[in-house]
Amino acid sequence: MTQESGLPPETHFGFTQVPEADKVRLVRQVFESVAPSYDLMNDLMSAGVHRLWKNTMVDWLDPRGAITVLDMAGGTGDIAFRIHDRAREARILVADINAAMLDQGRSRAVDQARLDRLSWTCMNAETLPLPDRSVDAYTIAFGIRNVTHIDRALAEAFRVLKPGGRFLCLEFSKVHNAALASVYDAYSFHLLPRIGEWVAKDAESYRYLVESIRRFPDQETFAGMIRDAGFGQVKYRDLTGGIAAIHSGWRV
Repeated sequence: MTQESGLPPETHFGFTQVPEADKVRLVRQVFESVAPSYDLMNDLMSAGVHRLWKNTMVDWLDPRGAITVLDMAGGTGDIAFRIHDRAREARILVADINAAMLDQGRSRAVDQARLDRLSWTCMNAETLPLPDRSVDAYTIAFGIRNVTHIDRALAEAFRVLKPGGRFLCLEFSKVHNAALASVYDAYSFHLLPRIGEWVAKDAESYRYLVESIRRFPDQETFAGMIRDAGFGQVKYRDLTGGIAAIHSGWRV
């Protein structure tokens, strides 16, 4: 977000405006704090429904053969492990800006004896250290709303995908039904931070995560951003009344 001349640019960190230069550090602090309890909190916050959403995402990807997949913001491995099980020849690069999240994923991979075809790299979605046209699929689940410049992350996704490559993003979105939205808001703003305090000993990080959801573009707006990045055949599917949505696009 551009400021008046002479002032540093700002962006949002939840409902707070912060200097753009500070957002990466602030997001990193959030996920360093929540990493040890991240998977447990996902189960508690969604009553396990996030697992169904992730299964739906990988079903839609339908990975086959010896493809190369970049799973961005994939820290703890939830999407990567599902692809690993579905495509026995796939090579999956798990990437995250947060080393603590990657540590959790590596530990899970070792515990589950997933020692082949997975690699783990710390990288920023806005500046991927990968060659042009080098991956067959790019997945990102519940991560893109945390980047400073969503348009730059989408441009990088387009750049590293091969022609014919697939972009899939699972993210919280806009609830359509007014009654459901009211219940969801009450749960999100009042109960969720309390769960974060009880389980992760960190209410503030979960308050930020709720606020970041509300700041994320709605389904149609985000679909337009994906098209603006160059993707074709852009579609989305709502999940659980729009609490989450999966967006798909192709590098054609």
